[in-house]
Amino acid sequence: MHQPSGQGSQIGAGYQRGATPWPPLGTINEIFATLRQNASSLSGVIFVALKPELEEWIQESKRVKFETLLTLGFSEEDKIGTLQPHDDALVVTLRIGGYDVKRVLVDQGSEAEIMYSDLYKGLNLKPDDLSKYDSPPLGFDGRMVIPHGMIKLPVQAGNEVVEVNFIVVEAYSPYAAILARPWLHAMGVVSSTLHMKVKFPIEGRICELVGSQTMARQCLVAAIRNQSIKRVTSAPEETS
Repeated sequence: MHQPSGQGSQIGAGYQRGATPWPPLGTINEIFATLRQNASSLSGVIFVALKPELEEWIQESKRVKFETLLTLGFSEEDKIGTLQPHDDALVVTLRIGGYDVKRVLVDQGSEAEIMYSDLYKGLNLKPDDLSKYDSPPLGFDGRMVIPHGMIKLPVQAGNEVVEVNFIVVEAYSPYAAILARPWLHAMGVVSSTLHMKVKFPIEGRICELVGSQTMARQCLVAAIRNQSIKRVTSAPEETS
């Protein structure tokens, strides 16, 4: 810790700025001692009772210590079961609208949740289910797309359910949906593409959502194939 120069640096010995003050250790209720001339021969009984404030402080300290143990993070052990090195996207299976949906991309670089038309149709949603979403055209797959609307659906991870506003678009994507920062922040989620995991706290424990490298690579192949088809179909015809 950097100490300022001058007289202020002298307070560093045995004292730390910003340290949390300790509550009183207790209350000395009574002292029973025999009367002797020699003070060193005093004997008696001391009864000490803990103050309620101290008991609360002890319980709070235990709680803070317990929460510290639940700090979200990743280690080398989290790489076990993954193919390393890799540059795969974090693709998971989540329950959306009551259905287990595969090919869901977790993207902390996106600022809005997206649902693509395949999932929209697969969930048997209809235009009447959508609310109006006023926004300029969005860029997807190299073209501008006007969203169909927005729909709020429950997204379940473990036992945790969060209502998510999805923007519904008609555009090609190898993914069924994209979960972005709003969902990550609402869940208190920490994600890692390197470790292919999503971690989040639930009821005093840390839960994990493990991504699928197989699905991620299948999505990548599908995206590359789609780009190849687009290049072929958009190439000008040769004239003889």
